[in-house]
Amino acid sequence: MSSIPGKETARQRSRLSADIVELLSSMRFAISLLTVISIASVIGTVLKQNEPMPNYVNQFGPFWFEVFGKLDLYTVYSAWWFLLIMAFLVVSTSLCIVRTTPKLLKDMRSWRENIREISLRNFHHQAEWVAPLARPALAQQTAERLAHSGYATRIVEKDGATLVTAKKGAGSRYGYIFAHSAIVIIMLGGMLDSELPIRFQQWAFDKTPFSGSGLISAIPEKHRLGVQNPTFRGNTQISEGQASDVAIIPQGEGVMLQELPITIQLKKFHIDFYSTGMPKLFASDVVVRDKETGKTFPATIKVNQPLLYKGLAVYQSSFEDGGTKLKVSGYPLTGSASAPFDIDGVVHESTPLKQAGDEYTIEWTGFRPFNVENVTGNDPRAVTQGESLNEQLARTLGQATGSAGKTANNKDLQNVGPSVQYKLRDKTGQAREYQNYMQPVTLDGVQMFLSGMRSSPADNFSYLRIPADDEYSVRDWMRLRAALHTPEMREQAARRYAERAMPNAGPSDQLAGQLAQSALKGINIFAGVEGDQGGFIAVARFLDQLPEADRENAARIYMKILNGTMWELWQAARAKDGLPPVPADQKHAQFLQLATNALADSVFYGAPVYLKLEEFTEVKASVLQITRSPGKTVVYIGCLLLTLGVFAMFYIRERRIWVWLRDDAQGSHALMAMSTQRKTLDFEQEFNDIKAKLPQTA
Repeated sequence: MSSIPGKETARQRSRLSADIVELLSSMRFAISLLTVISIASVIGTVLKQNEPMPNYVNQFGPFWFEVFGKLDLYTVYSAWWFLLIMAFLVVSTSLCIVRTTPKLLKDMRSWRENIREISLRNFHHQAEWVAPLARPALAQQTAERLAHSGYATRIVEKDGATLVTAKKGAGSRYGYIFAHSAIVIIMLGGMLDSELPIRFQQWAFDKTPFSGSGLISAIPEKHRLGVQNPTFRGNTQISEGQASDVAIIPQGEGVMLQELPITIQLKKFHIDFYSTGMPKLFASDVVVRDKETGKTFPATIKVNQPLLYKGLAVYQSSFEDGGTKLKVSGYPLTGSASAPFDIDGVVHESTPLKQAGDEYTIEWTGFRPFNVENVTGNDPRAVTQGESLNEQLARTLGQATGSAGKTANNKDLQNVGPSVQYKLRDKTGQAREYQNYMQPVTLDGVQMFLSGMRSSPADNFSYLRIPADDEYSVRDWMRLRAALHTPEMREQAARRYAERAMPNAGPSDQLAGQLAQSALKGINIFAGVEGDQGGFIAVARFLDQLPEADRENAARIYMKILNGTMWELWQAARAKDGLPPVPADQKHAQFLQLATNALADSVFYGAPVYLKLEEFTEVKASVLQITRSPGKTVVYIGCLLLTLGVFAMFYIRERRIWVWLRDDAQGSHALMAMSTQRKTLDFEQEFNDIKAKLPQTA
């Protein structure tokens, strides 16, 4: 009796195992897994994978960044839960194949000869006839005619009867086997090319991602993967004249370095553009050296034309700046100095800067040799997008500011020349990003130097628009800015304005003195020496202190005095530098108007210096994607099987025919029945042809 509980436990375990196998191999379980994989694939497609973590923080915010990070949504295809689901799907499909394949093969080989006459009479497609032939002769004739129609036949003797059984299209059952086997093979191939080998090395050999900075040659061995790594997908950026033998593999916590069995030297990078500024063609002329054999050979890598060598595929991915050398003039935007100073920089490097008693670092982030932009239309790529805040304030003050950013009707794209992009970081680590164009851009018929600024990569650039002077430079504007921040120059400008406005007034004229004081106060408010940051914001706050009924008239008078004082300030600044006065014409009046707007905008610029690109020596860099994909061939085999399987299931129809023969007084009686898995018009036509063909006596 003591053995009975043990037997019962064994039966329970056996039933549990059978239930688990039944669940894993069920169609519902497989469809559920496929649904989850499809949803995960959609997430992995919509959400950019393997981006730097700060990008996700900026996009989703700290809270959702943490939530999505816990779910591994930033690396969906290498997430543990995704690989686990893939493994379950492989097991489920494999069990399904193991359970079903023997039955399918057995059914394909079966002639189904145990059928009876009464069963054939229940078929929907059946026919009867009497032939003047003996039963053996009729059986042989029927088998030959069915064989002529492409059927495999067998004659089986029954008690007092003969059965001719025929089949055609049994290969459709292979479609099921091929299609399900293809799913397993494709997933195995995908897992071969996944990060599983890298994850295994991280677990088994204590490999860890590198999250710091520095020279690649100085990165420790624990962050590197060996040449024998079976599968990887990484990028390498090579500047012209430089070489690389390492690929960078992005990881969630940093990067892994993949040692390559070859060294790639970039000799020349080629790029052509469409008229819209989009790249049309880019290619890399390289020299490849095999580390093992020392063999070297040239090659050209183009988009969709990779270099294939010893299991490696090297693709042309994109291009970057390779360290362009820059010569820049720095113009102070604080204090009374206007003389420029020289700065040398290299893209992707940093340059220290001391300005206005503070220390800054210029991080040169990018250079573009030309920019094709819509400078006047409503194109979202337009370099100027609407009026600035100060221009709107100036308009409300009753002065038409002549914004260079107004919408125009010109739909043509223009090449506005080179630009440099950099970050200006202060000693606290805070940084703003700038984009400065080398050449003046024509906006509504006026040439302007554009300098974009933004505080976050998620923001659009806001542009400071500096009008070009008669020499197509920014020097006159810088001269005016410096004079605006010089007390003596402001006082001189106020006096000159009063003298010009009242030419007949004597030195002791009280009214002229009051006008000079009013002009000085107005320009001081605009310059920001009245306790505010200056610009039209300060003017608006000053006017807000007046009674509402008087504001419109006061604004009109203020802007008239300010414009006149700024004109005299400009002339005084030029005289100080030994330059002749400019004529009082429409062209120079427009310049002063735009210069005043730019001075008002400059209080929001957030930098103590304006950097003007003067010269550059461009150095291009090619970004190559290097892969080793042993699973690619496996996936191709799976795709071939999937194609064959789908073709077999949809285009091969299994048909079976049974003809029951028995003796009759007139010769032999025949009963034919025909069946198929899918009834179509073609099947109906074939049945009618067979029904007409078999009874023929000739």
